[in-house]
Amino acid sequence: MAKYTIFVILLLSLIASASAASSKVYVWRNESGDLVFSDSPKPGAEEVAEEIEIRNTQTIISSVNTSVLDISPRVVIEEYQVEISQPEDHATIRDNSGSIYISGRVAPVFKQGFKVQLLMNGVIHGEPQTRSVFILRDVDRGEHKIKLELINNQGKVIAYSKERTVYLHRSRVN
Repeated sequence: MAKYTIFVILLLSLIASASAASSKVYVWRNESGDLVFSDSPKPGAEEVAEEIEIRNTQTIISSVNTSVLDISPRVVIEEYQVEISQPEDHATIRDNSGSIYISGRVAPVFKQGFKVQLLMNGVIHGEPQTRSVFILRDVDRGEHKIKLELINNQGKVIAYSKERTVYLHRSRVN
């Protein structure tokens, strides 16, 4: 029976250790006279002469489908549409002060930091702004081409409207 107890204690101490490296084993007798095995030395303990290598051989087999747990970030690219609502294409505007009122729409609603820029005759007119309503003053009479561009936070044009042609008529005194 004593041999069986010693064998079980030795076996349990080997299994309980999770160390993958080889380690030293110490043995001593407790107050009851039983042999005690440990990996830490105690007063009066003797080192076991054999070197015992302990390996962790636990294998976990996963039967869980992890593809549903895919949390990799997805880049959502929003397609913006910009259009000029007023004035109509080829509209004739009669205004002696030379004012042209331009109204546009951006869909979906653009993010904070985005701006709308007006181009008249291919040239940027004014500063980009957070609204899509522009008022042009003292514009010369004649044909003008207008276009709106949506600009992101980095200053890159990400969407633009179709170009519209308008005709401004101003009466003049001879």
